Amino acid sequence: MTLATPVLHTARLRLRPFTDTDADPLFALHGSAYAMRYWDSPPWKERARADRFIAMCRKMADEGTGARVAIDRASDGAFVGWCGLVGWNPDYRSASLGYCLDDAVWGHGYATEAAHALLRWAFGTLDLNRVQAETDTRNEASARVLEKIGFVREGTLREDCVVNGEVSDTWVFGLLRREWRPSAVPIPAR
Repeated sequence: MTLATPVLHTARLRLRPFTDTDADPLFALHGSAYAMRYWDSPPWKERARADRFIAMCRKMADEGTGARVAIDRASDGAFVGWCGLVGWNPDYRSASLGYCLDDAVWGHGYATEAAHALLRWAFGTLDLNRVQAETDTRNEASARVLEKIGFVREGTLREDCVVNGEVSDTWVFGLLRREWRPSAVPIPAR
């Protein structure tokens, strides 16, 4: 069963399927040690990783297991990151949310805006009951993004990952359909 990757628009962003032309900015994003400092895998060293990531996004859509979208800034079309729902299980009506944005746009509310738009699509189109998300406990900014869109911190996975050679804990967040508030996310003034 395929799952069509959506094209979504917000006040400041466009979320769309990945294309081959996204490989260079995707590699720059995932190659940044600073942007990836809380990620559960090291920064990419080879550009071929970006090509494989894009191919995996297409495979996920073809197999119906999830949807990852590139995030472009509407004002200039610049690639600023990605957001996705993976592990979609139609029987359990669940999926996991993830996102990764270029550190140059951190603090502008783009992660919150993109994740909210993807969740609106997912709860409406996929009829989800539960969405889960995880973040390194040191990544307080990501935890705030999740809380702004309604996620509840449900627990801590102790010593769950090794990030840059350092053992780290992971917070687990959940959002249930009955708690979901599809109203607009406020856009920060700049």
